[in-house]
Amino acid sequence: MDQKAGLQQTRAVSNRMDRKLDLKKEYRELYSPPGKDPVVVEVPPLKYLMIDGIDAEPESEAFQNAIQTLFSVSYKTKFISKKQLGSDYVVIPLEGLWWADKMNDFTAGKKETWRWTLMIHQPGFVTPEMIDGAKDASGGKAPAESLEKLRLEELHEDLSAQIMHIGPYSEEHGNIMKIHELIRSEGGSFEGKTQKHHEIYLSDFRKTVPERLKTVLRQPFVR
Repeated sequence: MDQKAGLQQTRAVSNRMDRKLDLKKEYRELYSPPGKDPVVVEVPPLKYLMIDGIDAEPESEAFQNAIQTLFSVSYKTKFISKKQLGSDYVVIPLEGLWWADKMNDFTAGKKETWRWTLMIHQPGFVTPEMIDGAKDASGGKAPAESLEKLRLEELHEDLSAQIMHIGPYSEEHGNIMKIHELIRSEGGSFEGKTQKHHEIYLSDFRKTVPERLKTVLRQPFVR
């Protein structure tokens, strides 16, 4: 290999090492749907850090602890990835799956019976061993009970309808109904315990006024 070719290869490797992986950009169609009409997407198997809970009140201790733990371990995992693999990436926003044992409770807004899985999308190269190391490094900074519930799991939603909701969470209903109407028009159906309502919180609700909150609303379904 001549000197010029060697220099070009070195620069190419350096560029790859310097580039931060951003899963929102890698899966742009999943994180940037239109905001007027819902669309159908094929969601591949994706890897997530997850914590389960019940009671949909965001102010609840379990809910807040889950968020704290997910971000703490996600950032520790990012640092481990950069150190061990030389691979850096962006920790992307919080996501949530929502359902109820009785679907009537979900549609009627009985939030105290709603079940949730809060989660953060992880790169495919993240391993259980890296997560274990991140959990150990998060000891004392993340609630122990939430750390015990934390797991790394693959989720395959496959065929789904989704839309971008802009505004308060309390005003999602109209866009959710649009999604359901699209699913019916596609000859599809879903059952809440298996095809769970999915939300992606693109905005930081602590810093964003409710009118500007951006949330991806997704509903997996089958034909």
